[in-house]
Amino acid sequence: MSLSQNGEKTDRKMMERRNMGGRNIAVATLSMILGLFLIHVSGDNSRVGKFSASPYHDQMRQLQAFKASLIGRQSVSVSPISPSSSSSSSSPLQEAIGPRVYHVTNYGADPTGKSDSTEALNKAIADAFQVPSEGFLMEGITNLGGPQINLEGGNYLIRNLMIHGGTLRASDDFPVDGYLIDLSPNSWASRTEQEIRKGSSLKLNSQLTSSSSSYNYEYITLRDLMLDSNYRGGGISVINSLRTSIDNCYIAHFSTNGILVQGGHETYIRNSFLGQHITAGGDAGERNYTGTAINLMGNDNAVTEVVIFSAAIGIMASGQANTFSGVHCYNKATGFGGTGIYLKLPGLTQTRIVNSYLDYTGIVAEDPVQLHISSSFFLGDAFILLKSINGVANGMTVVDNMFSGSNKGVDIIQLEGPFTQIDQVVVDRNSAKGMNIKATVARGSVEGNSSSWTVDFNPVLLFPNLIKHVQYSLRSSRGSSFPSHAQRNVSENQVVIESDLAMPANVFVTVDQA
Repeated sequence: MSLSQNGEKTDRKMMERRNMGGRNIAVATLSMILGLFLIHVSGDNSRVGKFSASPYHDQMRQLQAFKASLIGRQSVSVSPISPSSSSSSSSPLQEAIGPRVYHVTNYGADPTGKSDSTEALNKAIADAFQVPSEGFLMEGITNLGGPQINLEGGNYLIRNLMIHGGTLRASDDFPVDGYLIDLSPNSWASRTEQEIRKGSSLKLNSQLTSSSSSYNYEYITLRDLMLDSNYRGGGISVINSLRTSIDNCYIAHFSTNGILVQGGHETYIRNSFLGQHITAGGDAGERNYTGTAINLMGNDNAVTEVVIFSAAIGIMASGQANTFSGVHCYNKATGFGGTGIYLKLPGLTQTRIVNSYLDYTGIVAEDPVQLHISSSFFLGDAFILLKSINGVANGMTVVDNMFSGSNKGVDIIQLEGPFTQIDQVVVDRNSAKGMNIKATVARGSVEGNSSSWTVDFNPVLLFPNLIKHVQYSLRSSRGSSFPSHAQRNVSENQVVIESDLAMPANVFVTVDQA
């Protein structure tokens, strides 16, 4: 499990070699624990699977010894301390020239998980802050230069949390409005070292910013985590931060949000699984699902290759310019009141949904403006609902999707409320099996011996009483005469073609609402 923050670091040796003023910038990793450092879980101290007679392990020990000799040349060795000495005024602060690794057992943490290790971890974090700044990322965001908190393969009990081999689990008294990992404005920087060392409850709402920064974090990575919110609060909260990655995470048992993104830019959520309840579908309690798996209240975010298997709402987006790709939602069926993806930004949607799978749960968009949905699959009568707030639908394309239903007469796209401002809306080239096609482009024909022909497009056209463009052709088998004909009426989504005399004819009509 890792949570890292990277920045730029000037290589002084390269500067000496280059007299032309060039700068060689290297990315330095700030690896953080519980919102600040890398939680590095290694198996060096584990007895499971260790065979001393194995040639492989002999080679590994030789490599580890060689690695230790290299690190030892660059860092100051630290003597371990016992848990009983954790109250001592001295601490194993590492002032390393190279990578700075803080072993939590040196601070008195109990790797068996039997006793509380909050104070020890707080001390390790405090010492990691005792290093000079290595420069900055965005203005006001400090780059610590890459300190690491090493859990050494242990299991550590934290007040309100259990860390267990890459897992964070909320205890029974965890705050119901809290998050297991909370990147929020309440900073460690605002707390004194004495407050941190008093062993107060280990918070996850840490930051490295000054009051001059408009963002809380930059380039944080949360990876390979399993978060169990224990039906108390949420999993991850990212507040007003830049370039955050959430990768390969399993987030379950949340009561509010699995992931909350508020403000900031460019949070990328990838290859992750989220669900309030552990299920593979067909759960008897599906009607009672609550909470939101991913709540995006910011701009320019991306959700890719993510499965949402239980929640009332899969993704709630109320920010602009977000993109969703490869998302599989079967969180709560539409028939039970659930929504796969809810776009709640009327008039300024700016969202792209592609290559996704809406499984018995659909998409809701309020006043869609610049919305693109394509190459996605809707199963189990799942449909797209356009919800009118101010009656606006503009710049929306829904094309090349597949819909599969149960022959219950469900329309693939539905309207809630009247839309009065409609422009540049294209719904076309979708296929449906067991559901009713709805589109903004339609084609129809009629045959008969008459002087008037009517083609009714109401079963197909999406918007009522709206036809902006008509093309038609009339083919008659009446000898060599050339009758006069014209389009006479377009109203209530019906097109009327009339001729100056009765005759047998075929009339072909194409209409467009865009």
